[in-house]
Amino acid sequence: MNARSFQLFGELTNRIETNEKIVALTFDDGPTNNVKQILPLLDKYNTKATFFVIGNELENNLPLGKAIVQSGHQLGNHTYSHNRMVFKTPSFIKEEIEKTNSLIRQTGFTGEIDFRPPNGKKLIGLPYYLNKNNIETITWDLEPDTFYKSTADKIEYVSKNVKPGSIILLHSMYDESNENLQTIEGILDSLSKKGYQFVTVNELQKRAK
Repeated sequence: MNARSFQLFGELTNRIETNEKIVALTFDDGPTNNVKQILPLLDKYNTKATFFVIGNELENNLPLGKAIVQSGHQLGNHTYSHNRMVFKTPSFIKEEIEKTNSLIRQTGFTGEIDFRPPNGKKLIGLPYYLNKNNIETITWDLEPDTFYKSTADKIEYVSKNVKPGSIILLHSMYDESNENLQTIEGILDSLSKKGYQFVTVNELQKRAK
């Protein structure tokens, strides 16, 4: 049991139980100008992804958020300021989430807004608020950026450990190197060849067993 698979209150999902070869590719942070390179890559592989955005960055880059939504992707809430959501007052938690939700709605996104805590950290206050407001916490079961540095190792790690219903976490918003895009494309290519389809977290949840 760990922080990405357990919380005291409410729903937490780090992977979906399904027999279908479907996975969710998720990006944390931003949106930044890297979105302009990521979106065409996702289109190339007929991929729908989920972007867990930071509210204050979305506020400064609303057109990028709109571009994500117009391309058919999902926006999720990664708090407004990206502060760790532990030992915070109820009013702080409420403002961090509701302000970001409001900004997400300004992009035109109409689907269910899922939540991912910064660094996966949460204690009692945050899960209590989420449960009270019927907001689901989405974590992940694959995190290549955390364990590996080389593009090849990241791709191999995902390819070897992926399962139907996996949720893949990538941090691609601040890395402007070619390796960043190569990692994304390598994962898309390798899993596509294995017969996997990439869907949003919302869609993954709908298709759970």
